[in-house]
Amino acid sequence: MINNNMKKTQFATKVILGILIVSLIPTLFISIFFYVSSSNIIKENVRESSIQITRQAADSLSNILTTGSDMSDLIYSSEKLQEIVKMDLDQELPDRVRQQNNELMNSFLSVHIHSNSLVKMIYVLKEEGTIWVSRYFSWEKFYQTNLNRLDWVIGSIELNGQLFWEGLQYERFSGLEESTELVLPISRVMKNFDNLNNIAYIQVFLDGNAVLDNINQLKLGKTGRFFVVDQQGRIMINSDIEKINQTISNDQLYHRIVDREEIEFEYVEDGINHYGVKQPLANGWMIVGTVPIKEITDQLLSVQKVVILSSIIFFILAIVIGYFFANRVTNPIKVLTSQMKLVGEGDLNVRTSVQTSDEIGLMSMEFNRMLDKVEHLMEQVKREQIQKKEAELRVVKHRINPHFLFNTLSTVRWLVNFKQVDRANKALTALTRLLEANMGKKGTFVPIREELDIIKKFIIIMQIRYDQTFHLQVDIDDDVYEFLIPQMLLQPIVENAIFHGIVPTGKEGIIHISGRQSEGGIVLVICDNGRGMEMEKLNALQQSTVVSNASIGIGLLHVFDSVNLYFTSDSKVEINSSKDGTSVKLILKPENRGDKRV
Repeated sequence: MINNNMKKTQFATKVILGILIVSLIPTLFISIFFYVSSSNIIKENVRESSIQITRQAADSLSNILTTGSDMSDLIYSSEKLQEIVKMDLDQELPDRVRQQNNELMNSFLSVHIHSNSLVKMIYVLKEEGTIWVSRYFSWEKFYQTNLNRLDWVIGSIELNGQLFWEGLQYERFSGLEESTELVLPISRVMKNFDNLNNIAYIQVFLDGNAVLDNINQLKLGKTGRFFVVDQQGRIMINSDIEKINQTISNDQLYHRIVDREEIEFEYVEDGINHYGVKQPLANGWMIVGTVPIKEITDQLLSVQKVVILSSIIFFILAIVIGYFFANRVTNPIKVLTSQMKLVGEGDLNVRTSVQTSDEIGLMSMEFNRMLDKVEHLMEQVKREQIQKKEAELRVVKHRINPHFLFNTLSTVRWLVNFKQVDRANKALTALTRLLEANMGKKGTFVPIREELDIIKKFIIIMQIRYDQTFHLQVDIDDDVYEFLIPQMLLQPIVENAIFHGIVPTGKEGIIHISGRQSEGGIVLVICDNGRGMEMEKLNALQQSTVVSNASIGIGLLHVFDSVNLYFTSDSKVEINSSKDGTSVKLILKPENRGDKRV
C-alpha cells in the first residue's frame, strides 16, 4: 500500500521528502548526540556533587564520633580514675578519702563536658557503690533497672573493653520525668589493668541533636535523605527516630549497602528509580544518601526542550528549502516525462531536447543514448534469432547423421552374417526406438528426463556396435528431471565420451550423469572413465572462441552454441580431463525466471 502511494506521489513531493529525510537524519543524530553528551555531563556533575557532599558529611560525622570515642578512651585509660573506682570497692575506705575521690571524679567529668559541646553526658556506673555522672541523673529510674539486662551492658561485656555503639535514642536515666535527652551512646567496660577484671561501665553520650543537624543540613535533590547504618544494615541515625535499630526493609537497597563495595548504586523503591551514595564512618558505620533519580536530573528537561525546539526549526527549514529546490527541477523533468510517454506509445524516433548542466540534463542525454541502444539491441535480437534457427538446423542434421546410421546398419549386417540374429534384432529395435524418439520431438526444448531416455537407447546401440559394456549411472535430484534443455544437449557429450574416451581403452565404460539445483538454475556433470583428452585439444575447448571452431565437431559445437544462445551470460561449459577420464560441467541458468525451466 505504501509503495503504491509512493509511486503515485509527484516528483516535487518526493524531492521534499528526500530533503527532509537527508536533513532530518543528521539533525536527529546530532540532537541525540547532544542530548546524550549533555545528559552524561549533567549526570557526571550530579554524581561528583553527590559524592562530594556525602564525603564531607562522612568526614564531619566521623569527627563527631571520634570525639566520643576519644573521650571514652581518655576515661578508660586514666590510671587516676581507675584507682578511684577500685578504691570505691573497698568497704573500709575512710569517708574523707571517698569524698575526695568523688569530688575529683566529678570535677574531671564536668571539666571535659564543658570543654566539648558535642559530649552531652558521661556516666561511670557500677552495680554497687558510688555512681559518677556529669548531668542530672534519675536515681529512682536507675535503682528500678536491672543493669545486667540492658543491651548496652551485655554488649559491652561481650566486647571486653572495646567500644559498643548504639543508635540515636532518648537517654533513660537523664531528668526527673520522661527521658528527653536525644543522645548517641558509646559504652564499654572499665578494666582493672592489674587483673583485667571488669570494675565499672563507661558511657559517653554524644549530643543527638548535633548529630541530626549534621545530617539534616545535607541536601540531595528535593526529597533526598541521609541516614546511617551499621555493618548489619540496621539504621543507627535517622531523622525518623522510630526507624532506629530497624533493618533496611528494601532488599535492593540492603544488598547495595551491605554486600556491595561500590559507593554509588541505583535501586527501585515503590516503583521509582532511586540513586544512592554511601561513605564509611570512623566507627565502621556507613552514611547513606538516597534520592529519586528524576529529582537530580531536572536539568535534563531543559536540554530536552532545546533539542526538540531545534529539531522543529530544522524541520521547517528543510521543508522551505525542499519546496524551493523542487520547483527548480520540476519543469525540465515534466518535459522529459512527456517525451518518455511518447516513447512508451511506440515512437522510438523521439529524442529529448532538455539541455542543462545538472543531473536532469545528464538524464536527458542518457535517455537519448538508451533509445539508441534499444534500436541496437533490437537488431541484435534479430541476429540471435537467426543463430538459434541455425542451431536448430544443426540439431536436425545431427539427428540424421548418415555416418552414425551407416555404422549402425553395418554392425547389424555383420551380426546377421555371423548368425547372431538376437543381437542384430536387439540393435535394430534400439535404433528404431532411438529414431522414433529423436524424429518425434517438436520444439526446441525437452525435459532432462526425456533426454536421458534417448541416451539410454543410444548406449544400447553403442554396446552392440563395439561389443563393449557401457554403464550409465544417473544421480539427479527429482526437481531437476523436468528442467527444460535444448534437444540433443547431452547426447553429443555422451557420444564423445564413448567414441574418443572409452572405446580406445577396450574396458568397461562408466558414464556418470549428476544434476543438482543451483542458485538461479542447475548444474549438470557428465563424467567418464575413458582415456582423457590430449592437452592441446583440452586447451582449445576451454578457449572462449570455441563456439566458432568447426574443428571440434558438430555435436560439441551444438552444445556450446545452445548454452550461449538459450541461457544467461554467466552460464557456461567447463571441461576437465586427466588420464583417468573426462568431466564436463554444464552450468545452466535460464534467461526467463518465470519460465518453467527454472
